[in-house]
Amino acid sequence: MKSSTIKKINIASPLIFSSFLLLVFILPDFGAEPQPESTLRSIPNEAFGFGEKLEYKVGYKFITAGTGYFWINPKPVIRGDTRQCYDIRFRVQSLESLRWIYKVDDNYKTLLDVSGIFPWEFEQHVREGNYRKDAKAVFDQVNNAAYTNDKKYKVQPYVHDIVSAFFYVRTLDLGSMKKGNIFYLQNFFEDTTYNLGVKIIGRETIDVEAGKFRCIVIQPLVVQGGLFKSEGNIYIWLTDDDRKIPVKVATKILIGYVGAELIKYSGIRGPIDAKID
Repeated sequence: MKSSTIKKINIASPLIFSSFLLLVFILPDFGAEPQPESTLRSIPNEAFGFGEKLEYKVGYKFITAGTGYFWINPKPVIRGDTRQCYDIRFRVQSLESLRWIYKVDDNYKTLLDVSGIFPWEFEQHVREGNYRKDAKAVFDQVNNAAYTNDKKYKVQPYVHDIVSAFFYVRTLDLGSMKKGNIFYLQNFFEDTTYNLGVKIIGRETIDVEAGKFRCIVIQPLVVQGGLFKSEGNIYIWLTDDDRKIPVKVATKILIGYVGAELIKYSGIRGPIDAKID
């Protein structure tokens, strides 16, 4: 990591957001037999819906270095003839006033099956300084395959990308998991499936620009060789209710903790019971 403080903050910005997008529950029977679309799974979901938008500021202590958002398009996208999908967008940008130092503009998109909460398509467009990266994956959830750059990879049923993974985790009953429990996750990216353990740290009430919330705190256990690396621990605060909205994310860098905090939200599926008026 380079010595410029501002540059460290901006490099960490996409890392922070992307880290909690890694979350995806391990599903059994790697290489299972194909199944017709009519028998694909259905997952109960009270966490999110069409039109949800979550907006964040990203920075170090009192310095705001960038912004980010998750947005679910208000209208469904139809995959094939019958499968309704959420069109989910994720974007993180450095502030315009700092782009002359180091520019960040990362964009992600996933088409997430409304009923089964699994992806059909994923796109990534990374712009960080002089670095450029574009990736796309098309998932065949019937035949358990992923296609990237004209290559086919065998994957487990209902494999996730790094965006759909996070939204799937929001449907899980995290509140029933005990402090100290670790559950194991994985996702497909480019040509590899990555594993990640997630530890339940406990509960905490935090105050951010969007309000005061009771939260469940989790810690992704990042290891060498994973999709993302960190110089220290990563912590994520999710609302302790059915929505499981990410309120805050913090990760250790050389100069301290850099974080993302919720500043605004709209289009929420239901009441945020964890918010304290």
